[in-house]
Order: sequence, then C-alpha cells, then structure tokens
Amino acid sequence: MGNTYSQIYVHLVFAVRNRRGLIHKSWKKDLEKYITGIVQNNGHKLIAIGSMPDHIHIFIGYNMNQTIPVLVEQIKTSSNQWVKDKGFSMANFSWQNGYGTFSYSRSQIDTIANYVRNQEEHHRKKSFKEEYLEILQKFDVEYQDKYLFDFFEESD
Repeated sequence: MGNTYSQIYVHLVFAVRNRRGLIHKSWKKDLEKYITGIVQNNGHKLIAIGSMPDHIHIFIGYNMNQTIPVLVEQIKTSSNQWVKDKGFSMANFSWQNGYGTFSYSRSQIDTIANYVRNQEEHHRKKSFKEEYLEILQKFDVEYQDKYLFDFFEESD
C-alpha cells in the first residue's frame, strides 16, 4: 500500500492588532510555549518561534493534513483567549487580521530558525515594517499597501 510523504517548511508571521506592543517580556516565553503546544497538537513540528512586543514569527515543519489558514486561526483564537484568561495584558489583546506565510527548503532550516530565534537582535537594526516588506519583496509577492498590517510610523 502506498503512503504520502512530504517535506514542507513554513514561516508564519503575524502582528498584534494595531501593531500595539502588548507582548511583554515577562510573559512572551509563556506565550511562545503555549503556541508551540497548539502547533504540535495539530501535528506540525515547531522548529523555531520568536516574538517581539508587536508581532511573532513561527517556523514549522508543516503537516499537510491541516490547511495553513485553519492552523493560523487556531493559533490566533486560542492564544488571544489564553492571554486574556491569564490577565497578561491590561489592554484588549488580539492578533491583527491577516498573516504572511513563506516556504523554505530543507537547506535553509538553520538560517531561518536562527533568524526567527534572534528577533530582538534583528530588530535593533530593522523595523518590523522594513523586515516584512523585505520578505515580501524577496519572495516576489505582489501586495497593496492598504492590505498590509497596520504600520504606524515607528520611533525606534
């Protein structure tokens, strides 16, 4: 009997609603662990996860038995509720609509995993907007500014 085999690596990126810096250092590792559980419970392999106050990167070995939109929706919905239940954010925490998803080859795993894990260092040099636009351009993704994340002028 034949089996189906796949090897797909996916990088997910999404932002906090209105790009508010609500992910606090005191609980970001707990959020990342919680999201890791969601990813793994859905049959995917978490390779790397890295969050900043206003966005998150998740790099996974993708299981084709679940669509990416369903996975992202589960991550967002469940983690929104988890943050609220834990009382981590005094503001109304939620993820912004939309997300980016990008595929990589096996030979790029280490590079992308390090990139995701080292977000704090990376963002000392580049804003999230610069980073995200660079990824879109690298992948030759056509986009309209009005459909991107809500980017506000960044002061840092």
